[in-house]
Amino acid sequence: MNSVRAMPASDLLLDVQGLKTYFHTREGVVKAVDGISLEIRQGEILGLVGESGSGKSITGFSLMKLVDEPGRMQADRLYFNGLDLQKLSPDEYRQLRGRDMAMIFQDPSTTLNPVLRIDTQMIEAVQAHNRVSRQAARARSLDVLKKVGIPSPEERLTVYPHHLSGGMRQRIAIAIALLNSPKLIIADEPTTALDVTIQGQILYEVQKLCRETGTALIWITHDLAIVSGLADRIAVMYAGRIVETGMASQIIGAAQHPYTHGLISSIPSVHTRGHDLFQIPGSTPSLLNLPKGCPFRTRCYRATAQCELDPALEAVAPGHEASCWHKGVQA
Repeated sequence: MNSVRAMPASDLLLDVQGLKTYFHTREGVVKAVDGISLEIRQGEILGLVGESGSGKSITGFSLMKLVDEPGRMQADRLYFNGLDLQKLSPDEYRQLRGRDMAMIFQDPSTTLNPVLRIDTQMIEAVQAHNRVSRQAARARSLDVLKKVGIPSPEERLTVYPHHLSGGMRQRIAIAIALLNSPKLIIADEPTTALDVTIQGQILYEVQKLCRETGTALIWITHDLAIVSGLADRIAVMYAGRIVETGMASQIIGAAQHPYTHGLISSIPSVHTRGHDLFQIPGSTPSLLNLPKGCPFRTRCYRATAQCELDPALEAVAPGHEASCWHKGVQA
């Protein structure tokens, strides 16, 4: 079973075991998320990393119960803050979203309504989960805008989304996610389209907020460089499975899986200046037709006949696990 373990069950905010999200299509069953397990505690930041098509975004949507047909989700265990999420009615889950669990999407237009002013949207988001006056909801909105570092927050409340830059719209989307002081935020590559300076500011502010408020964060990204300085722990996904997980320092400094090595080697650094960056050959296989055994073996420089058998996710050090028959060999 694919898992991310680092703490006793009593400390867990999110406890997910054997999560599967399959899409039943005419061509066959697409195993977008194939039996992964995640555990996260209050105030912790988990980086969920992988290429496009690895299943990381679908994992986030599955936890928020935002997977549409023909997708079907099930899990051996799906607990959040002591609640069995699989037993909640659609209305109960809807109340949970935005209040205790919130999601930040890659595109802020997914969150923001283009025909409503920012204050209208934020006030409605507060009043949807709290019986407070419009004045109190507006005050809460203003306070959160200040927390995410938005200049002249009073002015920003009175404008429409199209009056704002992409970076500012994304900050507003992050502020909306924080409005009701959620216990868990799932961020799906929210800084991908932003310039490096704005990206760095948002990462700093999000990390600071998690430390100050105790909010847990799952940061979904394809960029290991981002989460290396943001996350406490990192889980690397490939073809719907977790192939390696551990503390951020373990993954960056002592990666065991060849796919993780490939992701790290493709990051520009002062040591690679003037040289071609490493590229993982090929592309992510179709989830309709995965290779037998290890799904990475057709792209792996160390693949052998043994890799036609499924490798288990096994401990290589305390808190550090990898699923590979040839663990520990550097690229």
